[in-house]
Amino acid sequence: MSQRRFTSRYVTPKGPEAQWQPGSHGRVLRNLLGIRRKTEMDHVELDAMVRAQTKYLARIGPDTRLTASLLCQMHRGWLGDIYEWAGRYRTVELAKAGFQWPPAFRVPANMESFEKATLGRCTPCLPGPLVEVAGRVARVHADLLLIYPFRDGNGRLARWVADLMALQAGLPAPDYAFIGRGAKASRAAYLDAVRSGYLADYDPLEVFFVAALRRRLGQRP
Repeated sequence: MSQRRFTSRYVTPKGPEAQWQPGSHGRVLRNLLGIRRKTEMDHVELDAMVRAQTKYLARIGPDTRLTASLLCQMHRGWLGDIYEWAGRYRTVELAKAGFQWPPAFRVPANMESFEKATLGRCTPCLPGPLVEVAGRVARVHADLLLIYPFRDGNGRLARWVADLMALQAGLPAPDYAFIGRGAKASRAAYLDAVRSGYLADYDPLEVFFVAALRRRLGQRP
């Protein structure tokens, strides 16, 4: 996979998914609601996420095997009222902070392989020792983020999947510690672990999820 120098903003060619909402000064993607302010969009997306999570808690149980199709449905269920491309694999090339994700034309094949090799082995996420559960969550998390199947929302979707896998295993959703004291360090540790996962080194992300699960359980990380 090639890496080049890019700005921190996504780099995309021309096309429907590359358009910014007029009047948003390049801060908000073109959307069905005509929202131009990023703060407003952040709130709208968060509210939509909460509604989607509530809906899918009733659909995804302890015995549900996650599939590529189900992830598309979840993405569409979350963002479908906001973006026309929600739930569809990206057709644009994306890069951020010097890293370029695999080409868009590879996404369908990559997701098919991901479903067979990773989702098929790691879901449903059965109860077991905390380290084993965290290991399964880490692998799904890293592999999904490496593919980066959608135009936007991939990180939040991956964390949603991690929450669901923890619940399948009889555990509470991880506490990522992204808010409050130590949040900056937690985010940095998470991003470093995800980057290691891109190279199939899942151990740092496993360690991160063990700590996140223990934190939620009220145990020492």
